[in-house]
Amino acid sequence: MNPPTTTSLSRSETLGLLSLSAASLAIIANTFQGDGEPLVASLALSLVAFALAYAMIRWLGPTFMKAGFRGRDLSKPYKSEVPECMGAVCAVVYLLTVIAFIPFPFYKDIVAATSGGGNRDVVLQAEHVNEGRFLHRFPHSKLASYLSAIISLQTIALLGVGDDLFDIRWRHKWWIPGLASVPLLVVYFVDFDVTFIVIPLQLQPYLGELFDLGPLYYVYMACIAMFCPQSINMLAGINGIEVSQCLVVALLLAFNDCLYLLTPYPHPATDSHLFSLYLLLPWIGVSCALLMYNWYPAKVFVGDTYCYFSGMIFAVVGILGHFSKTLGLLLVPQLFNFLYSCPQLFGLIPCPRHRLPKFNARTGLLEPSVTPWSPEKQPHPLVVRGLILLDKLRLLKVTTDDKGLFVETSNLTILNLWLVWRGPLREDRLAWEVTLLQLAVGLFGLFVRHKLALLVFKEDNWGAVAE
Repeated sequence: MNPPTTTSLSRSETLGLLSLSAASLAIIANTFQGDGEPLVASLALSLVAFALAYAMIRWLGPTFMKAGFRGRDLSKPYKSEVPECMGAVCAVVYLLTVIAFIPFPFYKDIVAATSGGGNRDVVLQAEHVNEGRFLHRFPHSKLASYLSAIISLQTIALLGVGDDLFDIRWRHKWWIPGLASVPLLVVYFVDFDVTFIVIPLQLQPYLGELFDLGPLYYVYMACIAMFCPQSINMLAGINGIEVSQCLVVALLLAFNDCLYLLTPYPHPATDSHLFSLYLLLPWIGVSCALLMYNWYPAKVFVGDTYCYFSGMIFAVVGILGHFSKTLGLLLVPQLFNFLYSCPQLFGLIPCPRHRLPKFNARTGLLEPSVTPWSPEKQPHPLVVRGLILLDKLRLLKVTTDDKGLFVETSNLTILNLWLVWRGPLREDRLAWEVTLLQLAVGLFGLFVRHKLALLVFKEDNWGAVAE
């Protein structure tokens, strides 16, 4: 479904959003006054976030265009301008939602786990707090991690808007998420400072059960924070693909969290996965609202802010939730896209400003975009061998002249590769197929994490294995 081009909501849309918001607010009020779980409040707030994001994207579109946030859809026969950087609207709504959520997981714990008058000297025993009705509540010490996540996300939102404003070059903006991860890493150092990793069973006789990476663990986490946003940004170029891939990853992460929460007995990682859910659910809500505008034919563009913000949310929950390996399994398509793009990213093959698939106005279909080669400027002999090998493996489309010189090669992105395999496709069909690929790879990744991991680790997801 695609909303109409008018900036005002229709009567049915207004009534639907108001009804959804009213029901959600009633649930929130009842939850806060009673003893309902914060997870219920998070779900209700996520529905409010969906309604608010849906309305604000519609209302603010013309304002963004007047401010210069506009873009042309290069994959359409008529390249009309549409509002851009609407991911910033989603980021603002999301941040307001997670800030408004703070009292639900923390306030009740402070009051119920003390003498009731705010006296922190009189507390219940840990076994009482970690059982029964207290299981779903965060201990007060988790508040620092939650706030550090908000600070990192606020930082990446500001940097993302700056990128949309000034169009920062790739080699410069690669480090932007690393700067935003500093608050996250500082709080991790203060609260946890756990730098051990579990060694696979086959290597434990030689390396022991745990191996301490020391400062390298923080470098590893900073690399996760830099990779996640950039990998989302690189798998882009057609209507809806940025939002749909993020929604798939977020839903799979939420499903993984539920596997830990639905155990017949309290799991040691319950708090970590509740932390993940509390951050993921509002983002799923605002992303669903954005997808309704950004799906083919797109009425708005998401901008780099959305890609950065989504990737940082995944990095935050992966790092503070202690399941970075699971996150890596869900981002295999993004990792493949990055590795596949490396020859162009590092200059072995010319890299054009945009590598999105080429629109054929005659057929109305997308085809692989290409990098042209002139007779005077041919690739290095070693690069030639590599490109010919990729062409034989059907990982690249190479066109040569009668002298054997390269004329053009398809650009190295997963979207272009999919078109090499499948042939020309309509834009929405390409988006659907790549999204389903993301889903299939993610589900297989969870199967690997929870079943095949038993081949190399002693316990599955029901055991207390450190990530």
